[in-house]
Amino acid sequence: MKIEIIPATDIIGGACVRLTQGDYGRRTTYYSDPLEAALRFEETGIRRLHMVDLDGAKAAQPRNLAVLERIASKTALEVQYGGGIKSTEALRSVFDAGARRAICGSVAVRRPELFAGWLAEFGPGKLILGADIRDGKAAVQGWTEASELSAQELIAQFAPQGLAQVICTDIARDGMLCGASAEFYAALQGEFPGVEITVSGGIGSMADIEALDGAGLRSVIVGKALYEERITLEELKRCLQNA
Repeated sequence: MKIEIIPATDIIGGACVRLTQGDYGRRTTYYSDPLEAALRFEETGIRRLHMVDLDGAKAAQPRNLAVLERIASKTALEVQYGGGIKSTEALRSVFDAGARRAICGSVAVRRPELFAGWLAEFGPGKLILGADIRDGKAAVQGWTEASELSAQELIAQFAPQGLAQVICTDIARDGMLCGASAEFYAALQGEFPGVEITVSGGIGSMADIEALDGAGLRSVIVGKALYEERITLEELKRCLQNA
């Protein structure tokens, strides 16, 4: 299997939680200390960790940098961090706390010239475009507001500027364990071959990941399936050893 598996840690109040379909009212806490989860993932051979500051997404500025700093300093994981990055100051604070990459969604939709400037200043390898899609359109502000841009339109704005990675989240499938639309993601990857399209939302089993791998996708984010043990850490370890 060639596809890279990236576990997700969503943070509210310093704890590791999962939401269902982006609904803050449908929340389950899995680890009071996210470092415990990160260490377990690292033990399996995972290299990258996806961290979303859900408090920051609502507050429009990072709120859980202390969690990021602990994980970055106590593991060798490459953390990609998003949530509330709306200013250059906030972006620098995320990198200063140890993130290898920063995920920006709302700012890319609302202030595309600022995001384009960050691509130029920090380098395309440091920034990830977050394309969170509901009913075919990009959602912003912690998934609470809709825009008029499709995933394709959003990516097309920045691909010519060297954009290296996009995390495309299907909000309707997020936390539902129902599988991802391999056809949709494969078409998106085919349209933008120079950009790593990272699949997010709906992964419920190793079979879902294998389908994406077979469709030529390069990376996938897995959250609830790991925490609910639909995919066990032992399965994850075997998969990574055979990669």
